[in-house]
This record gives sequence, structure tokens and C-alpha cells, in this order.
Amino acid sequence: MQRNLEAMHSRMQRLGVALRPHLKTAKSADIARLVTQGQAGGVTVSTLAEAEYFHASGFKDILYAVGILPAKLDRVDALAKSGADIKLVSDSLDTVKAIAERSPDSALPFKILIEVDSGEGRAGVLADDPVFLEMARVINDASNMKLMGVMTHAGHSYGCETVDAIKDVAAQERERITSAAERLRENDLPCPIVSAGSTPTAVHAENLDGVTEMRPGVFVFNDLKQLAVGSCAREDLALSVLASVIGQNKHKGHLILDSGALALSKDISAHDEHPEVGYGEVCHADTLEPFEGLYVGAVSQEHGIVPVDNPDAFDRLPVGTQVRILPNHACITAAGYSHYEVLENGRITAQWDRVNGW
Repeated sequence: MQRNLEAMHSRMQRLGVALRPHLKTAKSADIARLVTQGQAGGVTVSTLAEAEYFHASGFKDILYAVGILPAKLDRVDALAKSGADIKLVSDSLDTVKAIAERSPDSALPFKILIEVDSGEGRAGVLADDPVFLEMARVINDASNMKLMGVMTHAGHSYGCETVDAIKDVAAQERERITSAAERLRENDLPCPIVSAGSTPTAVHAENLDGVTEMRPGVFVFNDLKQLAVGSCAREDLALSVLASVIGQNKHKGHLILDSGALALSKDISAHDEHPEVGYGEVCHADTLEPFEGLYVGAVSQEHGIVPVDNPDAFDRLPVGTQVRILPNHACITAAGYSHYEVLENGRITAQWDRVNGW
């Protein structure tokens, strides 16, 4: 994990942009301090519970990167009154109009970034849509809002099959978000922040001119999906789930683990490239080397089923054997846990808490 963090910092420094890590992956203050190199620098969160937790842990500069609802502004205001420099995101003209009508007795003008769709199609407005400038003007003209710039997320990079395809998405992401920023400036509207990022585009972007910050998140741990799309190497996989063999069903031809859907999640995002990984690869507990051909093929709530083609696996993995499972999606798998067990040189050296909920 530490190697992953150092590599991303070095890459962002070479490309001349700030790293505002998305902490929705780790959700841990201990990890956040390592990601920001002990500086309690700018961070990204996906829930207000995360914003409250990280601010209580010493982080002031926080971007809440999910479309804000007026009903949540009281919690945002409470954070601001306690000293947080919290920034919000919207792609909704109705939302910013509703905020503009709110009583101006809060601790701040609410700092807003307009979310721009750079190709994923999940959320965001198009920079050439008249709504984009209309939103910007509503924000800029309101006494209780401040236009901070634009942001985007190139989530479609996760669907790429080659590194060259990711580079193309990264170029598209940069072009669309910097074009949006330029449109604001051409219309005499402020745009100090130009925020982009996903782990694949942060890893493979060749040019980030005009971007002020990148917000990758899963790079901290990486996972089988990132391995599949070429955003990391196998030795960069830092998160695994410790499991035990609790049964051998020889007449059906499978092992049974005590790690099912709640322990691993039902995410199968790596299947697009590697369908043979199932719900996670089964690895040696001490080395993380995969057991060839063994993966979690099915899950129920607390059971993981590992198909066995070679009967020798029953001899190699008797009941009680511990294994480690590499997950498809680190963010979702880690969400099932209250803390991390930290391994250094094969020994548990610490326990780091994390925040869950909204």
C-alpha cells in the first residue's frame, strides 16, 4: 500500500497537479494521513458521515463529491461552523436555485463545483448545454453560494480493455473538463478548481494541462478490476480478506469457505476481462500467491463456494486451512468491515479503524 501511495504522489507531481485522494475507498483516518503524507491535505469523500469523521480526524479541506441535496445543507453548515472548508457538487439547476432561496444565515457561502459529464454518462451536465452556464450564473449571483469551479469523474475508464483505451479516456476527460473551465472564464465566471480523476486515468494520463487536481481512490489498495484493466500489477494488490476452509464437499466438487457475500461483496466487475476470478481469487495466506485455478465461484450470505477441478486441492486445503481472498472491488469489499488488520512483513502490526454509514 505504501508503495502505491508513493507512486501516485510521484506521478501527480510529474504531471503538475494536486492529489486530492478519494477516501471512499479506505474510509480510514490512519490511511488518509499516509495518503496525504501526514499533511492533512485536501481530500474527497462520498458521504457526509465520511466528511464528519475525517474533519474530526484533522482534515479541513474536504470535497463532498456526490450531488448535494438542499435537505443535507444543515449538516454541511454544521461542518463549516466547526472549521471545515467543505466544497459541494451539483449538476442540478433546480438544486442550486433551491439553495439560492435558502435563508442566508449559514456559516459560509456554500462552495459549489458544477459536475460535468466527461463521457461516463452517470451524472454531470454537458459544458455546451445552456443549463451549464445558467447554473454557473445562479451560483455566482447568489449571496449564499460561491462558484468554485468544475469537476468530473471518468468512470467509463473502468470499461476499457487496453491501456491505450484508458489513455484515450484520460485525454477525453482532460479535454472536456478544461473546456468547461474555459467556458466559465470566457463568460467572466470564476473557476479556480478544475477537478478530475479516476484511478485508471490518474495512472495512465499523459497530459493534465489545465487540470488543478486529480481524485483517484482505489489506487490505495488496488483490486482485481484494476489489475484486469491494466492500472496496477499483481504485486500492487494491497487488500485481501482472510478466510478459512470450513468444509469439503467432495461429491459436489467444491471447498466451502467462511467468507460469503457479506465478507466479499457480490461485485464481479473483473469478469469483463477475467471471468475466471469469480467473487475473488483464493491465495496462500502467507504469501498471497494464488492457488492455481481456485476462485470463489458462488456465495451465499456467509458461505463462499470454491469449485475444485483437481482433487489434489482437497489434500492441500483441509478444513481449518486459512487462505486470503483477493476481491474484485476493494471499495465495496472493505465496506463490510469496521477496521483493517495491518500486515508488515507477514505480521499484524496495527489495527486501523474506518467509517461506515451515511
